[in-house]
Amino acid sequence: MNHFYNILRYAKPYKNFAIGHIISNVFYALFGALSFIALIPMLDILFEKKDKAEAIIKPVYKGVSSLKDFYKDYLAYQVSLHTDNDPQKALLIVVSLIIVLFLLKNIFGYLANYFMVFLRNGVVRDIRNTVYKKTVELPLSYFSEQKKGDIMTRVTADVSTLQYSMLPALELIVREPLTIIFTIVMMLLISVKLTVFVFIFIPLSGLVISRIGKSLKRKSDRVQKEQGITLSTLEETLTGLRIIKGFNAEAKFYEKFTDSTSKFYHFSNKLLNRQNLASPASEFLGILVISILLWYGGQLVLVDKTLDGSSFIAYMGLAYNILVPAKAISRGLYNIKQGDAAAERIQEIVDAPNPLKDKEGAINKTSFDTNIEFKNISFKYQDDYVLKNFSLNIPKGKTVALVGQSGSGKSTIANLITRFYDVNKGEILIDGINIRDLTTSSLRSQLGIVTQDAILFNDTIANNLKLGKQDATDSDIIEALKIANAWEFVSELPEGILTNIGDAGNKLSGGQKQRLSIARAVLKSPPIMILDEATSALDTESERLVQVALENMMKNRTSIVIAHRLSTIQNADQIVVLNKGEIVEQGKHQELITQKGVYKKLVDMQSFE
Repeated sequence: MNHFYNILRYAKPYKNFAIGHIISNVFYALFGALSFIALIPMLDILFEKKDKAEAIIKPVYKGVSSLKDFYKDYLAYQVSLHTDNDPQKALLIVVSLIIVLFLLKNIFGYLANYFMVFLRNGVVRDIRNTVYKKTVELPLSYFSEQKKGDIMTRVTADVSTLQYSMLPALELIVREPLTIIFTIVMMLLISVKLTVFVFIFIPLSGLVISRIGKSLKRKSDRVQKEQGITLSTLEETLTGLRIIKGFNAEAKFYEKFTDSTSKFYHFSNKLLNRQNLASPASEFLGILVISILLWYGGQLVLVDKTLDGSSFIAYMGLAYNILVPAKAISRGLYNIKQGDAAAERIQEIVDAPNPLKDKEGAINKTSFDTNIEFKNISFKYQDDYVLKNFSLNIPKGKTVALVGQSGSGKSTIANLITRFYDVNKGEILIDGINIRDLTTSSLRSQLGIVTQDAILFNDTIANNLKLGKQDATDSDIIEALKIANAWEFVSELPEGILTNIGDAGNKLSGGQKQRLSIARAVLKSPPIMILDEATSALDTESERLVQVALENMMKNRTSIVIAHRLSTIQNADQIVVLNKGEIVEQGKHQELITQKGVYKKLVDMQSFE
């Protein structure tokens, strides 16, 4: 239930709709109860013989204990004033009153639902936005331990589960309890004995229903987790379809997928059958309570004669009226149990700590003036340090290349300077300021990143390039494309910069995609460039074009180049050779060749990673 209260917090911005919903439900419940009480005088007219000579006088109110009789007598008095004791006219007036009461009840019922539509859909929208926003804010380390499919399930399916299970319970918070309260008041006015008798049996039936629903949350949690696994398998299949086909692994992945869907099938069957048990069980228990009521109420009418027939019939209508909201509440509790598992999974993301969150009073840096300094830093992803006591100074305007075998810690440097991760020891300084003291957005605004995998989005070339500079003009985009050596092929596309490049840019070649990612970095025009193995995945011809683009981009900028091939770093101002997270050599290309050390061996093997 704690998760249900967490979800309710999202309803605060929609308090006006909530107030309208509450007021409408108050009148809905009130007119619903009164409509049954109005049956009593009608039944009196139909079944009781009044002495026509008896004059009907205006009744006097004598207190709460006689409120029912006062109501009946007052209504009879009002009817007599307009009907001259004509039973047909009296019946018409009472029936008209009942119709008006039911009409008012349903008008306010519609208004309650009208306000609830805005409240419920608004809450769903805000939850989904909050989860997505937190997903984007969380550090990369969080997602290295999560399956993408499971995250997608939480943002989509789990929120939908809330929409159709837990959030409908918002409608029950006011309407059903008020209906029960007003109905109980009317029932007490008719017969205290009968009402006490009813409330001996209703808690017993409620106890039975609650026992049925105890395992719903656990079963629902299993269904949602398995749905995440199914979605993860599908996402992995679509991403790696080329490899799956190339290795004839279709059968293996099909087996993995069908295993997950089979588990989902069995878990869903158990969950839904448990839910299906709720309605017949509650209905049978309701009929059982009504049957016992009929027996006991009949005793009061026929034997004790403490209750008249018309009041008893109206009372039975009220008893049925209380079972409907009671049943709705029990169904709502089932739904809350089911939705609780989804709410818990959503809350896990919302409450996930973000160690990279900006500290209070963080500096908003708008320029890069002197140097970047890695000051005795050490870092580990899990147990073993991948960087140990690493120190390096990069003056403004210089190009520094990082080389070394795979796993030596080169790409980790890029992850740390961009603050995708935080160092465990030491500090990284820009212009003498620790990057932890800067706002993350201002730090990254100083940086341009080109990665080994050209990450592009299913959009136009223009929109892909404008990712870092939303206000860029078409001429700015074309200029950036020229610098990146990409305008040559973009200009020949049917729609030029407005051409959609498909999912992950799959309508383009590897070299074309990489040149677009370089153009994106150029358009952003940051003072510091980070090139993380930007040419390692390219063929020789594409590499030549991309290398020219990189050289154009690095002019007058400070660059950190994580190198895979010799051609990308031989003109660097400084080459830093890493081995197992430590600097083993540094200098210019020719100096390191002359030393005939680790760098010379790497050059000879051409195995830059």
